[in-house]
Amino acid sequence: MVGYLTWAEPQKGKKSVRLEEQRILRMRFLQAEIVKSPHGAILSRRVLAAGKKLRKRGVTQVVLPEDFPCWEQLEKLGLRAVSTLALRRAIAADWVREGLAAKSQPVAGARVAVSAASLTGEAVRTVTELCLRHRYVLLDLPYGGEELCRQLRREYGVSLLLGPSKDQLEGAEALVLFDSRTDLAMKNPVTLRLYDETQPLPVLTLPPELEEGLPQGANRGQLLAVLREAGAVKREQIALRGKA
Repeated sequence: MVGYLTWAEPQKGKKSVRLEEQRILRMRFLQAEIVKSPHGAILSRRVLAAGKKLRKRGVTQVVLPEDFPCWEQLEKLGLRAVSTLALRRAIAADWVREGLAAKSQPVAGARVAVSAASLTGEAVRTVTELCLRHRYVLLDLPYGGEELCRQLRREYGVSLLLGPSKDQLEGAEALVLFDSRTDLAMKNPVTLRLYDETQPLPVLTLPPELEEGLPQGANRGQLLAVLREAGAVKREQIALRGKA
């Protein structure tokens, strides 16, 4: 079961830490409710106590509140925040489009460069989606990619520039990185570091009937990532809004 941390306001007689099973869009979570405190030391102790209770129940990953200040205490207990990497890669093509629009860049005619250490399924899906939306897509790989080029041309009639130069990568309106590239300036109008969970996600929304079932205050990216992984939310139900 996945853990879910929430804050509670101080109230006389209320336990400082309370565990309760909750369902969010039919998915079961073990919620740890922690009473807030203005004193950092007290708050840290409560977070530590909540983490121990979660670990005792077999929880290893958690959805955190937004701007959670006490992550180190949970890490020491073997808890980890729900990863958003798969979600970031799933929405990459939409993220590029939203980012270009937010920067007043051309969308259909934009040059979009993709760099990856290997041609994973996620990379193939992203490149395919980008080729169907943008006129110029550049793919940088250490090896391979020829078969994907042939497949895209055969199935969709679109072309893909394989093996772009460093200047071409840096000159693209959008740069999508599946893996770190220390040799690039990354000053493109839109740069997505899909390996970096610290890069802020765009605003992610669900249809109104699903939004009603989401709790307030949770880290939106982590919550949608785990709901999508569990099948409670489909990729096509996640919409992007706002600046990249």
